[in-house]
Amino acid sequence: MLIRRPHSRDRADWERLYAAYAAFYHVQQSAEMRARVWGWLHDPAHEVECFVAEGDSGLVGLAHFRPYALPLDASTGGYLDDLFVDPAARGSGAARALIEAIAAEGRARGWTALSWITAEDNARARGLYDKLAKAAQWKTYEMLL
Repeated sequence: MLIRRPHSRDRADWERLYAAYAAFYHVQQSAEMRARVWGWLHDPAHEVECFVAEGDSGLVGLAHFRPYALPLDASTGGYLDDLFVDPAARGSGAARALIEAIAAEGRARGWTALSWITAEDNARARGLYDKLAKAAQWKTYEMLL
């Protein structure tokens, strides 16, 4: 499993994975929305970054992440926004490798933590997350604007 930054030639595979991720969470997503995020990933001035997991048959996973300020700690942490592995590649180690790559990147940048959320009923993902990290004590709230 190769974990790397996406290249321009990866766009179709990345779009396939990202559209499947949106469908998994029942989020309506348009081609224009995916194009905007793809643009962010290739804009060095934008905060959102990406690692992809490449298997023998092409891209099998993606992870979007970004730094965020932790004012109470006066430090910077990392936030894993999106993590998706093609169902055919689940159990291959791709998700773990993507998270570990982000953690290594964060350590190199001096981040003090890596955080993410998942759906309460995402049992398969939570099984991995419970091995890699501890569940936070914080309840997440969302106000749509």
